[in-house]
Amino acid sequence: MRIRFDEQLALLNKELIEMGALCEEAIALSSKALTAADKELAKKVAPLDAEIDQKERNIESLCLKLLLKQQPVASDLRLISAALKMITDMERIGDQAEDIAEIVCFLDGRSAENDDLMREMARTTIQMVTESVDAFVNRDILLARNVISDDDIVDAFFDQVRKKLIDKIGKEPSDGEYALDLLMIAKYLERIGDHAVNIAKWVIFSVTGVHKEE
Repeated sequence: MRIRFDEQLALLNKELIEMGALCEEAIALSSKALTAADKELAKKVAPLDAEIDQKERNIESLCLKLLLKQQPVASDLRLISAALKMITDMERIGDQAEDIAEIVCFLDGRSAENDDLMREMARTTIQMVTESVDAFVNRDILLARNVISDDDIVDAFFDQVRKKLIDKIGKEPSDGEYALDLLMIAKYLERIGDHAVNIAKWVIFSVTGVHKEE
C-alpha cells in the first residue's frame, strides 16, 4: 500500500513540476511579447493558460484521491494540503501572464519603455516561480526562504517602473493610457511574485508543519 502511495506522490511532484514549467513559459512568452511588441507571440499565452487550468484540475483530483483512498500520515497530509494550496497560486500566475499578453495586444505594436527594467522584473519573477516549485519537490526550506526574500527585489523593480511611468504621465499626459497599461503589466508581474511567495510559504508548512504567517 505504501509503495502505491509513494508512486502517486512521485506523480504529484511530476505534475507540479510540469505545471510550474507551464507557468514559467507563460510569463516568459508574455514578457517577450511585450518587449518585442509581438501580438502573435502574445496570442500563444492563452493556450498555455488553458493547459495550466487543466493541470490544476488534474492535480486537485490526484490530491483528493490520495486523501480519500490512502489515509496519509500527518507529514503526507501536510504535503498534499500544501500542494492543493499551491496550485491555486499557480493557476493565478497563469491568469496574470495571460492578462499581460492581452494588454500587449492592445498596445497596438508599441513595446515597453524601460524594457530593461521590465525584462529584469520578469526574469526575477520567473526565477521565483521555478525555485518555489523546486523547493516543494526537494523539500528545501532554504530555497523557499530565498524565494520569499526575492520578493523585495520584485517590489523594488515595481517601484522603479511606477516612478518612471508617473513621470511620463506628467510630461506627456496625452500618452497616459499607454503608461497606465504598462503600469498594469508591472503590477501583474509584482502579483506573480506574491504568488510565488505564497507557494514558498506552503513549502515551509509542508516540511515543518508551521505556516510562515503564524
